[in-house]
Amino acid sequence: MTMKFTHDSPILVTGAAGDIGGIGRHLAAMLLAKGYKVRALVRREDERAESLRHLGAEVVQGDLTDLASMHRAIAGVARIYFGMSVSAAYLEATVNVAAVARHYGVEAFVNMSQMTVTQMSITETTDSPQHKLHWLAEQALAWSGLPIVTVRPTVFLEGFFLRLAAAGVRDNDELALPLGNGKTSPIAAVDVARAVSVILDDPAPHIGQVYNLTGFESADLNHYAHVFSEALGRTIHYRNLPLSGWVATLREFGVPTHLVNHLAVMAELHTQGRYDRMTDDLFKLTGKMPTSLYDFVKLHAAEFTQSQVAA
Repeated sequence: MTMKFTHDSPILVTGAAGDIGGIGRHLAAMLLAKGYKVRALVRREDERAESLRHLGAEVVQGDLTDLASMHRAIAGVARIYFGMSVSAAYLEATVNVAAVARHYGVEAFVNMSQMTVTQMSITETTDSPQHKLHWLAEQALAWSGLPIVTVRPTVFLEGFFLRLAAAGVRDNDELALPLGNGKTSPIAAVDVARAVSVILDDPAPHIGQVYNLTGFESADLNHYAHVFSEALGRTIHYRNLPLSGWVATLREFGVPTHLVNHLAVMAELHTQGRYDRMTDDLFKLTGKMPTSLYDFVKLHAAEFTQSQVAA
């Protein structure tokens, strides 16, 4: 089925209420600010869904692996942003969304992948099941005949540095992660969202392209600990944690096995220098430099600092 679209056709943003990196949430707000109609797909009705409505989005509740809810989400939309957090169902979700998108004849499908796929091939993979799912998803989308734009960010500032490291910085003045001496170039979710918003604003020139997005700089964790120190005004040290102990702690906190295995492989690849990458794709797309770690830490300083409770 092929449909005729106008500028008034909504843009579908998946993961619009999610907090992994927050790309969907940032993207929905950016598109609405540009005057687009946004259909925001959420997994559940909660305060995050309601906040999207307050911004002006049309909110649709559904599961990416559910065929009926994808028809509700995709019917009538012109362009799609597809992004999903780490999940064993990632490939199923990708193909399910792509099949329905092809049925309705969308004019652009922006796929959020990850940069590790750049180093994978039919003979080269990693030990992360999620990495393989991302690679297979890219293959399936290529075969689909859909108008695909692929975005591959490196690791997110919100991931290792905020979610996994904030407690150590706040409570012990240490950046405690099992990343060895490898360099890494983390990027802020808002920067990735800004790049995707540019693509969705005028997708035609980007169809078939792959954009590899990296952060402000590529450096090791000792350097980033120094940046934390400057931003927070107190000395932060890097402590390279044993991987096995770090993984055991994640399991104790109830982190799903699929995600634990993925994070463990990412940590190993960091120690091997596999995340030491820099591109200018973000600047080419947006005309803006990536958010620096210094500015990111300043923005989230409260989460890296113990609260002062009066006696």
